[in-house]
Amino acid sequence: MKILFAGDIVGSPGRKAVAALIPQLKKREKAEFVIANGENAAGGSGVTPRIAEELFNSGVDIITSGDHIWKRREIIEILDQRPNILRPANYPPGAPGLGSHVVRSKKGNLVGVINLVGRVFMEALDCPFRKAREEIETIKKETKVIIVDIHAEATSEKIAMGWYLDGLVSAVVGTHTHVQTADERILPQGTAYITDVGMTGPHDSVIGRRKEQILARFITQLPTRFEMAEEDVQLNGVVLEIDEKTGKAGSIKRLQEKLK
Repeated sequence: MKILFAGDIVGSPGRKAVAALIPQLKKREKAEFVIANGENAAGGSGVTPRIAEELFNSGVDIITSGDHIWKRREIIEILDQRPNILRPANYPPGAPGLGSHVVRSKKGNLVGVINLVGRVFMEALDCPFRKAREEIETIKKETKVIIVDIHAEATSEKIAMGWYLDGLVSAVVGTHTHVQTADERILPQGTAYITDVGMTGPHDSVIGRRKEQILARFITQLPTRFEMAEEDVQLNGVVLEIDEKTGKAGSIKRLQEKLK
């Protein structure tokens, strides 16, 4: 089976790219399942119930997130009712929502998705490595196809997660930094890996924001309002080919699709 993973959706430009390109890519790549990181889909920070539905209507099957999942109070109120909107699994017990979920694809294949957030240069949470193993033990009772979104700042932490889970999951896909890396590969035990899938949003920017405002902040160190950029909108992501019987990855291909 083929799975499409779209990188961090940023604001309305990113949502427009999803609406226009996901249906095309599903058809072109013959992808039967779509995962998208949506934690920046609402104005560049957070996601709302309305925007989540918009993404689902565009063809996304499950939304992952990260440290910005709590930015919009509205989403917190529905997380317990919408298991296909994930928050990171390694938040402490008592956090609303789920950190993993198993969804049936349009062709009937079961896909498990685990959402984790890193700790290096980020808020200290429960150990993502130990939590990953716990979630895998639960999910593998239902399916061998397991995709992990590791939402982390440090390259080293994401690479370490890839090696730690090699052979236990189908893919470890990095998000958060909004810059696509060129290190996609299949690890020795059959797990597809990439450090960061990149950003779905305006690339004539500094990770989605107007570059002149970011430059002003760096140069003057004065507080500056950051607004969404709008030019050179792209969908960054990967297409994963997975053997649904073994859960092992056959290939991983990067995508950089421009919105015309």
